Amino acid sequence: MTGTFEASDFYDLTLAADLALSPDGDRLAFVASEFDRDEDDRRTSLFVVPTDGSDSPYRLSRASDAGSPKWSPDGSKLAFLAARDEDAALSVQNGDCDSDDEEGRDENDEIDDEPKSQVWMFDLARGGDARQVTTREEGVREFDWGPESERIVVSARDPTDEQAAYLAERRDGGPVEISRLQHRFDGKGLLDDVTTYLFVVDVATREERRLDDAYGGGAHEPGTGLQPAWGLERIAFLSNRTERPDDSGAVDVYTIDPNGDKLRQVTDTNLYANAPRWSPDGDHFAFTASDAINWHIPTQVFVADAETDEYRSITDSLDRTVAHANRVRWLDAETLLAPIGDEGSTRLARCFADGSDPEYTFESQGDYRTIRTFDHAGETIALLTTEPETVGDLYALDADDLESGEPTRLTTLNGAFEESHAMPGCRRVVYENDSGDDIEGIVYLPANFDPEDSDPHPLIVSIHGGPISYDTPEFAFDYAYWTDKGYVVLCPNYRGSSSYGREFSEVLRGAWGSCEAEDVVSGVEHLVERGWVDTDRTFATGFSYGGITTGYLITNTNRFAGAAAEHGIYDLRSCYGTDDAHKWWENDFGLPWENAETYGSASSITDVGNVETPLLVTAGGEDWRCPPSQSEQLYVSVKKQDVPAKLVVYPDEHHNIGDPDRAIHRIEQLTEWFETYDPGRL
Repeated sequence: MTGTFEASDFYDLTLAADLALSPDGDRLAFVASEFDRDEDDRRTSLFVVPTDGSDSPYRLSRASDAGSPKWSPDGSKLAFLAARDEDAALSVQNGDCDSDDEEGRDENDEIDDEPKSQVWMFDLARGGDARQVTTREEGVREFDWGPESERIVVSARDPTDEQAAYLAERRDGGPVEISRLQHRFDGKGLLDDVTTYLFVVDVATREERRLDDAYGGGAHEPGTGLQPAWGLERIAFLSNRTERPDDSGAVDVYTIDPNGDKLRQVTDTNLYANAPRWSPDGDHFAFTASDAINWHIPTQVFVADAETDEYRSITDSLDRTVAHANRVRWLDAETLLAPIGDEGSTRLARCFADGSDPEYTFESQGDYRTIRTFDHAGETIALLTTEPETVGDLYALDADDLESGEPTRLTTLNGAFEESHAMPGCRRVVYENDSGDDIEGIVYLPANFDPEDSDPHPLIVSIHGGPISYDTPEFAFDYAYWTDKGYVVLCPNYRGSSSYGREFSEVLRGAWGSCEAEDVVSGVEHLVERGWVDTDRTFATGFSYGGITTGYLITNTNRFAGAAAEHGIYDLRSCYGTDDAHKWWENDFGLPWENAETYGSASSITDVGNVETPLLVTAGGEDWRCPPSQSEQLYVSVKKQDVPAKLVVYPDEHHNIGDPDRAIHRIEQLTEWFETYDPGRL
């Protein structure tokens, strides 16, 4: 069965995301995104499903952007973040119930129609609609429950009167004034000086108290947040208190009493910390962290003593990185569970607070099931997994069966979609590059493809971003769409990727463009030699660092019939200061005015005169990770030489493509470009 996919079928997907187990492990709350064809909108709703598989998921909230569900420790309440219209009870209390009454309002008064994200809460014992807990004017970014289930801690911006006046002027079109070094961040835009604090909020009364010593800071804070975690006695959070926070790559862990006293710095400004999590007895807390300067060192799990604040890595012996999910869960007071990236797989590892060597678990995962995220509570492990033929569903597993048990499937979110579409096959391949290194790739195959006896097919190489990342077997709409059209898709884990150890990843540090193109081309030749791929019908694309690698490919080889460089960087020197990654550049390449030659050697634009490959270039109009000017520069340079080229800019998009119509437009543009320059179709 082929020809079963249309690009617009993307609207039919339901994509599960964040999940949270109730304290007893009997119920699982999760967020799922659905797509509205008529409104061209992504809507996220909150669902709850029993973990014994006895019933289907129940839609708890129809809020358009519900997220970050968290159960109260006693299991009676479920809180979440959402930007909804003000709670009706608050509107009545504040005297705002008559929305048609315009008397007394100045025609120049600003009316903000966009609600801010706040904490909302379902009282599951009493029932009814969600109740709004916070009313922060600047909204709430994160929260966690206190141990008694009566209070929460939230992180929220708290402008001074002068800053509030400046923000109001900006919203009214006034000038932007910036004095901080980290002046922008992707998804946040141009930054300001407003400080984010922790507030302790009484759930019943909504009364709040600011913890004056618990505030954020640093170049990474717009991306990481403060990530408050409330233990039995203290609250852990993230901040940077160095002399020049915006000129530091560190993110430190701090703890503070819930009353705002006894602030303590735990880490010593050599780590980029994330995801603090207290042990059940409160004697320890865990966190993940990468090196503050060298991100190619694998991200590790650390455990700190709550009394002494002494901490150490407990996964260093693995020489593997904590995976994308970037969370840890305590199984008991001495044992943790963490997702580890291991040779193109995300595997659960049992880790030990005493520093004993970690142990991989969940043997029934196999080679082609990927864990996207997980949770643990009570005696239950909850998993969100995907496979090439399964979009993504939730499963539950008894913690006692973690070694080899087969999980219980809780959802079939895309059953009709999976039955009506020809889902791809998948193979792992290992090949040798020209330097003699073994490189692994994930290959997606058309549904009717016989690897042992098949005619050669056209190939699309899809290159992952990062570069400190890795590809795993998964369902991806674009891969399934392309295999349904007869393409083979290769996802190479080139040198520089994570999950293969520090040495494999560190090859690329400060040496972009030195080896990725070789690893990609070697993978293409391997598939040609196996007879899977037509040597004349090969195409390359990649997003973010994958776009950067595409730039290296087209300036170093004419191997491909067509290419598409998406949201990349092609001139590192001109990029410096226009994106949000100045510390990354300095850590890996030094400063551009001191190391001009290094910046030039890593920039594909310096060799753009070699390009003969028809090139599609895409960009996000508000992408501050890989600014659109980079894509424009590459496009004009190629077009100037009369090489076929096209530029596509998505005006309001950041680094990622969010709106479903643009996701559909993207895949249609890429496919049309490859088909246009496919010699097999001429």
